[in-house]
Amino acid sequence: MSAAPKPIVLWAVPRSRSTAFLRIMIERGDLEVAHEPFSYLQADGHFEFAGRRAASPIELLDLMLEVNEERRVFAKDTSDYTYTPLFEDERLFGDVINTFMIREPRGAVSSHYAMNPKATLDEYGFEYLHAIFEAVRSATGEIPLVIDGDDLVTDPEGTVRAYCERVGLEFMPEAMRWKPGEQKSWQRTNRWHAEVAESSGLVARPAERRETPDTNEHLRRVAEHHRPFYDALARHRLTVGGKR
Repeated sequence: MSAAPKPIVLWAVPRSRSTAFLRIMIERGDLEVAHEPFSYLQADGHFEFAGRRAASPIELLDLMLEVNEERRVFAKDTSDYTYTPLFEDERLFGDVINTFMIREPRGAVSSHYAMNPKATLDEYGFEYLHAIFEAVRSATGEIPLVIDGDDLVTDPEGTVRAYCERVGLEFMPEAMRWKPGEQKSWQRTNRWHAEVAESSGLVARPAERRETPDTNEHLRRVAEHHRPFYDALARHRLTVGGKR
């Protein structure tokens, strides 16, 4: 008998288009999807998943593994929080498929700053995402799957198809389109997800007029700080066809 499929976690740098990717996973209809469960848990002290409540990262991991026995779990979370207790649990590495999502720092930093100009250097997330990646690689001896949000909008179907092949999901082309609207799971932070809520699929939008590393010295320093971590992850990013 083949092993049961493992839960999938997508660790993403903020503003990498990870919510759009999550929206595709919701549209499939065959997954139990969790939107930023560990972030919400840290902010609120609890997280409701599949009708049950977890009050610690380990309880939440317990719950995800239990739910996955009945219905495969997909969770997306971001690297603007830290999750130290979770990464002390060996099950995260052996019983979960950890995947990663990046985006070119200049675009991600500009978008993040537009949403939260008070964000700290760490909250931009590239450095910690790289630390998570290295923890997974060290524990498993394998290079985790990395996708790029810019690739996602350039070639949505090719990127999602390749991701699905790597994590053991059937690719469902019908999930690439959806009805516009907010999702209950992200109502608490809905202003961060307005573009996805207003959309019906993945499209590259014209850049909005906003502060960028070219116009803002603070953003230039932020982008330069995080660039080496992005570059280290981008060396492993998945390209269409499944090749790194």
